[in-house]
Amino acid sequence: MAVVAPFRGIRYNPDKIVNLEEVVTPPYDVINEEEGASFLDRNPYSMIQLDLRNTSQDGGSEEGRYQDAKTRFDQWQEESVLIRDEEPAIYLYYIDYTHPSGRRLTRKGLVALVGLAEFAEGIVKPHEKTFDGVIADRLELMDECRAQFSQVFSLYPDPEQFAISVLEKSRDPEPVCVTRDLHDNVHTLWRVTDPGALSLVHDFFADRPVYIADGHHRYTTALACRRRALKRDPDLPPDSPFNFIMMYLCASEDEGLSVLPTHRLVRWPGRHDADQVVERLQAGFDVREIRGGTRETLVGELLDRMDEANDGTLSVFGFYHAGEDRAFLLKMLEDAADDPHLAGRPEVLRRLDVVVLSDLLLAGCLGLDHQQCLRQKLVSYFSDPDEALDVAVKASIADDGATPLLFLLNPTPVQQVLQVADSGEIMPHKSTYFYPKILTGLLINKLDGREPIIPART
Repeated sequence: MAVVAPFRGIRYNPDKIVNLEEVVTPPYDVINEEEGASFLDRNPYSMIQLDLRNTSQDGGSEEGRYQDAKTRFDQWQEESVLIRDEEPAIYLYYIDYTHPSGRRLTRKGLVALVGLAEFAEGIVKPHEKTFDGVIADRLELMDECRAQFSQVFSLYPDPEQFAISVLEKSRDPEPVCVTRDLHDNVHTLWRVTDPGALSLVHDFFADRPVYIADGHHRYTTALACRRRALKRDPDLPPDSPFNFIMMYLCASEDEGLSVLPTHRLVRWPGRHDADQVVERLQAGFDVREIRGGTRETLVGELLDRMDEANDGTLSVFGFYHAGEDRAFLLKMLEDAADDPHLAGRPEVLRRLDVVVLSDLLLAGCLGLDHQQCLRQKLVSYFSDPDEALDVAVKASIADDGATPLLFLLNPTPVQQVLQVADSGEIMPHKSTYFYPKILTGLLINKLDGREPIIPART
């Protein structure tokens, strides 16, 4: 199914950039305006200068920004700030990190080119909706610079860890780079150029699909860029670089693969005490209060209880009423699965906690339908429960005519993500948070029309 190929990656020249930490960045879509400025202050060769923040993030646009990025990209190559590997390679990319639970883990992945396929072909499978405004911005940047600055994070089935094992045995003795991110996670990259290993990996993926975990907009942008290239050249050959996209691929069974939950802070219009909220929630949930300790202790206890009660059958949530400093464990009632708010959903979606929260809890119990939440911006999203708690407490003090309700979630299991993608359905917004994020700037893929992509070399 998937066509996987080596490529000549562009990367920072260690003779020119001594501290790689100063120039690599998180993905563009998680960088706010203040952070973007701080990256630029650290080093003028920061990737924020090439992989520009999306104009939709700050509501404005800068005329000529794409041309400026291309000029910088070309200049940095001429100055040898950016260098290109002479030989095509597949790159092993490992991240050593600390999970929020305190466990030290290593996520093992590989970076390669993957042949583009429309979603209807069932080769590359999405699970999120994309937005035209984001794609339009990314398309102009990709087409103008003729480069893919960041990778799409995808998953593939490999319970035996065959692909990684093959590449580990043939990787270069020394990594091409080692660096840390803002969370002190260690990112390490090795080259693999051995023809036999590359051929084995190519053949391995030939009968497997890949699943987009993070980077749906990057992928759909590449599809749009290919369509634009086809308009310019209807005879675009299959081995054109416009028919490929740079991906970070991780086995769905990898022991270091982590999905964090995204918690919801809901600003329910009107003033409501905890007992009033609980009375409404009891229509769909068994509600049990947790008492004692500070607010941080309560939230920590809630998260522990949620994990213990999560048996994979009925959804479990935590609820914290910041105004009264009260915490509750919520477990979905068995007969609530037949609630009309859930009945219209496909079975594969009805099992998702995020769907139960939006359809049964918010819409069914609290009367907050999805469109109202969007229109009035009633829901905020947090991957860090401590940050969510802090914002909830501050919001409870502000008398703005709304009651902040913090709902804590368990992580979405990876297998549920794959099941939704296999079914052709789309998960709600902020259903998954794959951690840690891939760094932008470790590798760049140049779309050079004069260089054909050769999937396997024997």
